[in-house]
Amino acid sequence: MKKEGLDTNKPDAQAIVAALNLEPHMEGGFYRRTFQADHRAMVETEGGRRYLLTSIYYLLTEDSPIGHFHLNQSDIVHYYHLGDPIQYSLIFPDGSLKTVVMGSDVIAGQCLQLHVPGGVWKASQLMDGAAGYGLISEAVAPGFDYADMELGARRKLGEMFPEHSELFEKLTAD
Repeated sequence: MKKEGLDTNKPDAQAIVAALNLEPHMEGGFYRRTFQADHRAMVETEGGRRYLLTSIYYLLTEDSPIGHFHLNQSDIVHYYHLGDPIQYSLIFPDGSLKTVVMGSDVIAGQCLQLHVPGGVWKASQLMDGAAGYGLISEAVAPGFDYADMELGARRKLGEMFPEHSELFEKLTAD
C-alpha cells in the first residue's frame, strides 16, 4: 500500500520484506539473521555456549508497528537504516524509563545507533511517517539465543514496574 505523497521510487514495506527475505518475528515486526560469528570460538555464558556476535535486520511496518516488551541477557546495538523513525521505550532494572527515537533526523535529536544493555526491558514502535515502515539492524553480543530472551507479560511487568502500567497496556502482546 502506498501512502499519499510517497515517492514512488522508494520501496514499500512488502518490497523490503521480499528483498531482504524477512519473516515474522515473535516480538512483532519482521526479521532475518544476517550474521553469526561461526568462524570464532563460542563464548561460555550462564545460559550456555553462544556465538561471539550475531546480527539481524528488523523491520516494523504499519501492519506490525510494535516490537513488544522483551528482555535480552546480551548487549544489543541497534543501527537505523531507513524509513520512518522508531521510538524505543527502555525500562532499566531500577524502574527508570528512557525513551529514544531512532531515525535519520539527527539535528532533531534522533539517533542512528542505540545501545541497550543486557537486562533492560525494551519495546519499539513505528512512528507516523510517509514510508509506512522503519528498518534497523541489531548486533548482539554475546550472540542472540532465544533461551536468553523473555517476552514481557503485561501482568508481570505491571507488578514489577506499576508506574509504567499504561505503557505495558500498549506495548505488550497479552
